[in-house]
Amino acid sequence: MVGTSVETDVETRITDDDHQSLRLWLRLLACTNLIQNRIRQELQANFDTTLPRFDLMAQLDREPEGLKMGELSKRLMVTGGNVTGITDLLEQEGFVVREADPGDRRSFRVKLTKEGRRHFRKMAVQHEQWIQEVFEGLSGRQKDQLAGLLGALKGHAGEWSAS
Repeated sequence: MVGTSVETDVETRITDDDHQSLRLWLRLLACTNLIQNRIRQELQANFDTTLPRFDLMAQLDREPEGLKMGELSKRLMVTGGNVTGITDLLEQEGFVVREADPGDRRSFRVKLTKEGRRHFRKMAVQHEQWIQEVFEGLSGRQKDQLAGLLGALKGHAGEWSAS
């Protein structure tokens, strides 16, 4: 939702009486939603594609030998059915192919085609520009601080979720 102000997002649920951790959580969620919604809109407007399609192609771009469907599902944190649907559409458009896995005849590996890799890289350049624009309002020092703080939070959250 381009134009959505901070006043009308998930953060409006909080009050000064709410715990600081809840306020932080909702601030992170609000930032994530604002950025993700804008990226979704830009991908649709500029490339007639969706964020899930972009994300799947990004995973494949990092793995020239391709990935099994189960690995794609795990990396994208979505169900196998979602990955299958996206893969089907990308295959119809000539951006990916399914090939038999040489190590397991019962499964397939999904790979970007030459055209898929070319198309993805055009999107990736623009995507990186959009992400840079999001953070233009922060100094280099602020970005370093934020990265460090989020890294610490991620480490603790990982330990917490594993317990």
